[in-house]
Formats: sequence, structure tokens, C-alpha cells
Amino acid sequence: MIKNDKWIIEQAKQGMITPFQEQLVRKTRLAEVEIPVISFGLSSYGYDIRLSPAEFLVFRHIPGTIVDPKNFNPKNLDAVELHHDQNGDYFILPGNSYGLGVSLETISMPPNVTAICLGKSTYARVGLIANITPLEASWKGAITLEFSNSSHADVRIYANEGICQLLFFEGDPCQTTYADRQGKYQNQGQKVTLAKV
Repeated sequence: MIKNDKWIIEQAKQGMITPFQEQLVRKTRLAEVEIPVISFGLSSYGYDIRLSPAEFLVFRHIPGTIVDPKNFNPKNLDAVELHHDQNGDYFILPGNSYGLGVSLETISMPPNVTAICLGKSTYARVGLIANITPLEASWKGAITLEFSNSSHADVRIYANEGICQLLFFEGDPCQTTYADRQGKYQNQGQKVTLAKV
């Protein structure tokens, strides 16, 4: 069953989402001026997480190079500069490229709940695709987020604003949680975690 806002609030009080925003935020103050933001915080049946300004990496094209998830070479990634203007802080993801960021929030999943991370419609409408990422039962950490710019144009991705929505699904208790099996992506920090086997 998908979990509602009341359940998310109760779980957040127990540390499931940190920091936690109990209302959906659509505006913020920047230099004494109120500006619109891509919404983040609690919704009716989910929670919109934010993109951290800490790090954003983009795959670069190196002719003859193959990206191998079993033997990942971090030299295939370039750090992207954080820009700032009257609209806020942002990274630029070039057209037809792929980038990795990290959530501002850290998550601590309950042992009988799995969350799915989906893209926000505001970004989908400009060609940005967020890969669906499951957060399994008892998974903990900041979320490494994966984005594909399917447009030919460069796209701004705003830091400190909504980037993806988490939907929480409760099930019968599982025999073995992600933490029990010592999952390889457990306890990720506020930096992008690269592919590992």
C-alpha cells in the first residue's frame, strides 16, 4: 500500500527524512526577494526531495572509451560548476548527456517499506529524465540521483530545490532487508556514489 502524508510525518519524526519539510514549498526568500522554486517537501502521497549543491558530475565523451559498470573509471566524469543568479543556484546538464547528483536529504528506510524515486513533471517537460531508483527496506544514506537530458538543449538543474519525488510502499516484513545483506550502496554520504559491483 502506498503511504500518505500523515504516515510520512510520523516516520520523519523518527528520522526517516532529514532535513524534513512538513509542507510543500513553492517559494523561498533569496536576497530579501521572494522567488518561485521547483517544489519540495511533503505532498499527499509522497515527498519531494531536493538536489544538493555539493556535487554534480557529467559523463564526458571520450572517443574509444567504454563505460564499464564492473570496472568504472571516474575519469569518465567531469565535475560541473555550481552557478548562481537571481533564480537560485543551478548546475547545467548539456544536451543529450547524462549526469549524477546527490540528494540534499538523507533517508533511513523502515524495515518493511521500500520507496521508489521518480522524476518531477516540471523537469520532465523540459526533457530531463530521472532514472527510477528503489530505496529498499532498511536502506540508509543520501541518494545518488541519475539524470538524462533527452533534449538537444542544455538544461538548468536547480540545487536546493525539488528534483525527484519519493513514493513509499509498505509490505509484509521481509526475511532479509538491504541492511541485513550489507548492500553495497548502504550509508552513502553527501557525495555521488559511483557504480560498483
